[in-house]
Amino acid sequence: MLDLEFAEQTDQGLTRDHNEDAVAHVLPASPQQVQSQGWFFCMADGMGAHQQGEVASRLAVEAATNGFRNIPKGVMHVSLLPRLVQAANAAIYDAGQSQDAGRMGSTFVACALRFDSAVVSHVGDSRCYLLREGKLTQLTHDHTMANEQVRLGILSAADAGSGEGRHILTRALGQELFVAADTITVNILPGDTLFLCTDGLHGYVPDDRLQYLLNGHANLDDAATALIAAANQAGGHDNISVQLIRVRSVERMGLYRGRPYRLL
Repeated sequence: MLDLEFAEQTDQGLTRDHNEDAVAHVLPASPQQVQSQGWFFCMADGMGAHQQGEVASRLAVEAATNGFRNIPKGVMHVSLLPRLVQAANAAIYDAGQSQDAGRMGSTFVACALRFDSAVVSHVGDSRCYLLREGKLTQLTHDHTMANEQVRLGILSAADAGSGEGRHILTRALGQELFVAADTITVNILPGDTLFLCTDGLHGYVPDDRLQYLLNGHANLDDAATALIAAANQAGGHDNISVQLIRVRSVERMGLYRGRPYRLL
């Protein structure tokens, strides 16, 4: 049976006067729910004047977690997560259309795990990484102007990492009635760690340093504390959020006509 351990932390940073990040999770309440529903983790980095970013990120994670808690038994995560992203988008968009709320938005990244796979869905530049056998791999691709210019061959990856376009989002929740989420499925192995974070961490601490810190702390709470400390040591210019999900064991499964079955 799939078994996980996790840690999550969020920090205001050193220069912001409030925290516009939000983190949340839904854990299975029984062994039956481990198989029928699975585990869910998400985070959002809000944007908006007069603390509306804080409202946007909270709306996003509340809509997503409420949606996950009410999923039909056995629904496939790969089809569910884009729907949860749309629910989060609608919650922010509707709130932003109210007369006195003002324009607001948010990035969003979510990870759902069941059996021997993880499904990741995201909008914006909050990221998901996979740490496997000590090597850190970025699973998501930032929806930023700089990353789009790299894809088109206009900028090199090195130039994009330091250019102003790395902070300009090309996709975010709450900007339009519908939003396109990128969704991937990853096979997971015992010992893997999935690592979600906002740009307050990855924007100031390079990936090789993130990998070093993750490999240097066996305890997930200690690793999360060290990651946040590294972002603050780099200036603490933004809010910082981290979720670490370590896979203890998996249940190998196959699919036949859309129905999972256990592999021996």
